Amino acid sequence: MSLTGLFLITFLVVHAGLNACIWAGDHGEMFNKSAHFMGTTVVVRIVEVGLFIFFIIHIIQGYVLSAKNVSRRGHDYKISLGNRGSKWYSRTMGTLGTLLLLFLIMHINHFWISSRFGGIANIRPLPEVTYDNKMYHDLYSEMLDVFRNPLVVGLYVLGCISLAYHLMHGFQSAFRTLGVNNKRYLDLLWYTGVGFSVIVSIAFAMMPISMHFGWVKP
Repeated sequence: MSLTGLFLITFLVVHAGLNACIWAGDHGEMFNKSAHFMGTTVVVRIVEVGLFIFFIIHIIQGYVLSAKNVSRRGHDYKISLGNRGSKWYSRTMGTLGTLLLLFLIMHINHFWISSRFGGIANIRPLPEVTYDNKMYHDLYSEMLDVFRNPLVVGLYVLGCISLAYHLMHGFQSAFRTLGVNNKRYLDLLWYTGVGFSVIVSIAFAMMPISMHFGWVKP
């Protein structure tokens, strides 16, 4: 669970860095070229397969652990310690993970399927744009179109909030599981994890918000 979680955390850094290209102020050229590189490079495509495998493993492990925790406890504690015993988000990792799973399905449906399988079996292909006499998928325009819908933007922001709390527990918990138990290091990991969770989640949330309110160039 820890290893798959750390792999997915690394993926979030790469994904956030790629998506940050929407703020380059070049009408999406840098973003579309970066997305094209990620979608056509053999090594990246192989890693993409591994990414999906790790997602599946992490999801299954999460539900199994949640089920085991419930079955072992059997009943609620006589006295609820609340946040004195553990933070609420560490006690609801299964719920947060489920929200993230639903968000992931929506995200894949919006962008990944049309990018990889557009034009096959009546799947709508992405629009195209030309840079330097070369055709690219215009994923930037597709994002602008998707994020015109305020409901979609709201769901994405909700997904990012769920991600923030999921990471707050998962980041430091992964290192604890791998054997880090020195209090000084644990304190450092906690603050690093909170900072990472907030920054990455805000970065992801600002992408649909920026596009919806026209803070990036169409």
